[in-house]
Amino acid sequence: MAVLKSRTSFFETEAGKEIKMELQQMSESELYNTKSTYTANSLLYPDHLISFVDKHMNYIINHPALEPSTYVANIKLMTKVR
Repeated sequence: MAVLKSRTSFFETEAGKEIKMELQQMSESELYNTKSTYTANSLLYPDHLISFVDKHMNYIINHPALEPSTYVANIKLMTKVR
């Protein structure tokens, strides 16, 4: 069952820290395609590139009904270099 989370405090929890660490490990691994992607937000990202970790952390925060561990498992499947 999905756990509702607050936008600002989820990544301060133990579960949030684990999800963030898992995303960072994926971005450091050559087993996953984790290239930065374009974003129109030039205030936060002057070079218009958002990192893999930031992109997925923002998505998890903006979708509070989402189960983060399931989301990360799906991201792993979708970004796996074959």
